[in-house]
Amino acid sequence: MTTSGTAPELRGRRAECARLDQVAAGVRSGDGQVLIVRGEAGIGKSALLDYLADQAEGCRVARAAGVESEMELPFAGLHQLCLPLLSLSDRLPGPQRAALEVAFGLSAGGPPDRFLIGAAILSLLSAASDRKPLLCVIDDAQWLDQASVQTLTFVGRRLFADRIGLVFSLREPVTGPEWRGFPELPVGGLADEYAGALLDSVVPGRLDEHVRDRIVAETRGNPLALLELPKGLTAVQLAGGFERPDARPLVSQIEQNFARRVEALPADTQRLLLTAAAEPVGDVPLLVRALTLLDVAMSTAAPAEAAGLIDIGARVRFRHPLVRSATYRAADPAERRAVHQAIAAAIDPSRDPDRRAWHRAQGADGPDEEVAAELVSSAERAQRRGGMAASAAFLQRATELTPDPATRSFRALAAAQASLAAGAFETAQRLLNTAAQGPVDGLHQARVNLLRAQLTFASGHSLEAPPLLLEAARRLEPLDLGLARDTYLDAIAAAQFGGRFGGDTGIELIARAAKAVPRSEVPRKRDLLYDAIATLFADGYPDAVGPARVAIRAFSAENGSSDQEDLTWMWLAAVLAVNLWDDESWDVLTARHLRIARELGDLNQMPLVLHHRVMLNLYSGELAAAAALLAEVRTINEATGAALASYGEICLAAWHARPQAAAMIAASLDDSATRGEGGAVTFAHMANALLHNGLAQYPEALRSGLEATVYPLELGAESWALPELIEAAARAGRPEAAADGYNQLRAQALASETDWGLGVLARATGLLTTGPAAERAYQESVVRLGRTGMRMELARTHLVYGEWLRREGRRQDARGQLRTAYKMFSAAGAGGFAERAGRELAATGEVLDERIGRANDGAARESLTAQEAHIAELAGSGLTNAEIGAQMFLSQHTVEWHLRKVFVKLGITSRKQLRP
Repeated sequence: MTTSGTAPELRGRRAECARLDQVAAGVRSGDGQVLIVRGEAGIGKSALLDYLADQAEGCRVARAAGVESEMELPFAGLHQLCLPLLSLSDRLPGPQRAALEVAFGLSAGGPPDRFLIGAAILSLLSAASDRKPLLCVIDDAQWLDQASVQTLTFVGRRLFADRIGLVFSLREPVTGPEWRGFPELPVGGLADEYAGALLDSVVPGRLDEHVRDRIVAETRGNPLALLELPKGLTAVQLAGGFERPDARPLVSQIEQNFARRVEALPADTQRLLLTAAAEPVGDVPLLVRALTLLDVAMSTAAPAEAAGLIDIGARVRFRHPLVRSATYRAADPAERRAVHQAIAAAIDPSRDPDRRAWHRAQGADGPDEEVAAELVSSAERAQRRGGMAASAAFLQRATELTPDPATRSFRALAAAQASLAAGAFETAQRLLNTAAQGPVDGLHQARVNLLRAQLTFASGHSLEAPPLLLEAARRLEPLDLGLARDTYLDAIAAAQFGGRFGGDTGIELIARAAKAVPRSEVPRKRDLLYDAIATLFADGYPDAVGPARVAIRAFSAENGSSDQEDLTWMWLAAVLAVNLWDDESWDVLTARHLRIARELGDLNQMPLVLHHRVMLNLYSGELAAAAALLAEVRTINEATGAALASYGEICLAAWHARPQAAAMIAASLDDSATRGEGGAVTFAHMANALLHNGLAQYPEALRSGLEATVYPLELGAESWALPELIEAAARAGRPEAAADGYNQLRAQALASETDWGLGVLARATGLLTTGPAAERAYQESVVRLGRTGMRMELARTHLVYGEWLRREGRRQDARGQLRTAYKMFSAAGAGGFAERAGRELAATGEVLDERIGRANDGAARESLTAQEAHIAELAGSGLTNAEIGAQMFLSQHTVEWHLRKVFVKLGITSRKQLRP
């Protein structure tokens, strides 16, 4: 160490220490910090983290370190970091506290979602930072378990106005999407001047200058190499006979050096080191018990401690992770198995059954049903704790150790299902191949085929998924009728996404096959949905209205059924509500769906329902709220690495009519066509028609409207696409195209009998007729749509009615309709339609002024970011900062910080002024 002022610095690390000082200062000032300290093994990352912890004056420091052999144990790293903070868990919202207790094995419960765990850890760290800034230092993060990585990086992306810092050290190369986008501190080798000085400090006696320069050059200034590699050289070599080492990577050279030093120790000392290397927790009493079983005395540690390889105090610590790996890898496999068996025998099965099972598995020298069964139990516990990746690892090892071929096939299928849920698609495919082997019955084979189809759909190959799901459903019919019907519903859903690219196994064929399947003996709520959807696509719209209403009522009601059971199917019920032009049920269903998904923390469902709510908000004229929900979708996609097509993004862009809207829609169209996602192609065409109708570019709107209505009822898009087609065709002078769209719309609206459908139909009637009949139709449309929440549909009726009145020469009457339309579009932020209404209004002779369209604070609210708008909306509805934070996965400090910015932008001083 050298000293600069009062702050000690590591030799040759002035810039790195300064950067770490900035992190500590930022945390103390309430500016959340995240930093990745990255570099090769031995480069000095741990020393820099020690410096940060020592210099974090005024901060509370929490530390953890990843351990390679614990990577399969869910939340192991997180538990290590947060254990000293758990006394604050009573300050967490109830669902977060319950999820955290399950994840840490403190209580039983259903599997908590990683998103909810992330919110809980954010709240816990925020609570810990209330009294004192909190600095979390995590070493060897490349060896953290996946659940801990996902949670900590989730938290790191949400540190804004928090006195919290997260600093990770990661070995090069840094891999995995979780680490992308964080600030980094790359740590390279020491400059020659400092490297030479470090080498001089550890080499006794004479060091030849040429040897010195060569060691510095060949170690590339790696501090650990400079400290350790000379220890493997003789005095003669150091004095001038140094030979160039082989071409092994530097890490291998260091590890080989450690291995040679271990091999030079007494046999019992080597066995003690191997036991410590195989037991990564550093639990001294456990190590003592294991060594007793191996007949090795603790006193044999003395030579290893004297050699500087290990330190045994309150915990067992290796000098460097490479000492651990060198010790373990150099050992004979039989020795490793014996050590694992001893550790397993030393673990109390009632206190740590999973770690005991893992060591027993590592100690097995062949198939062992007892050990395999224990691993299966561990997998079940891991899944309940939310560790799907760990569950998959336990089941995969259980499969390998299972002697009976049939049982091995069943366990391989379970392992494949867990791997699919964990996103490990290649592993799932390999396990499916194992599951398909052995003496299995027809139901098992059908389940294998079903999982293969689900894997195909989950991995993004939507075109291949519907026929595979259809085949799986057919095979399941005689074996498990309930599962067969569920699979038909999955196939129909996949076919809706595939849409126009479905070919010979399109949605109509699947629906007809589903219609032929008998009802389940025990009626289920989702069977109502099944009947409605199968009828809709097999028999047509009018026949489906009755069954669809029954299904929608069933899923809208809070009737005591299992929320979790309903969750999987509710988005299909919402699609039915859109197809029926039932905006009230659409609102109720999606609100219930979102509530359940939030409570359960289901990240697979939340993007689906949030996109539904986005569309509902767009047509309700709440464009700012829609933008806020899209920001939440992006947050979820960022956390999971998954993403739907940009349905809501392009529709919002179309309503705003901003300059980049056309490019966004074109990009979405290209991407959807490349992926074979026909539903997204339909949405892109519909959004383009909406955009160009707003801009009064009717021929372009017509082309897109025709494309958007080629494949009817695809994801409910026809409810939005038909009005665009009809208006564009009417304005572009294409009566035949308008008539075709009108006939489709009329059949649906008359069958559904809703004000939304009949109101849009009345507007279409006005567009396609003349004289008093047109006026009566427009007036009916205003009345009907005025009874709905579809504010943008109502504004469009006022617009086209005003345009018709102006062309009839009734300028005074036109002004009233056009002024209303202009105000509604302007307040919502629907730029294209507002400009169109403004031009028409100006054509009536009215002079526009800035007061028109500013009936509320829409212009000021337009300046809010999506996240600020969402927080303002929630605060205005009466939620506290804690409740807003729990819903938006932010800390209370960050919510307060955003609200201060909202108050400044809106020129208000009270939360009451945010109320609608």
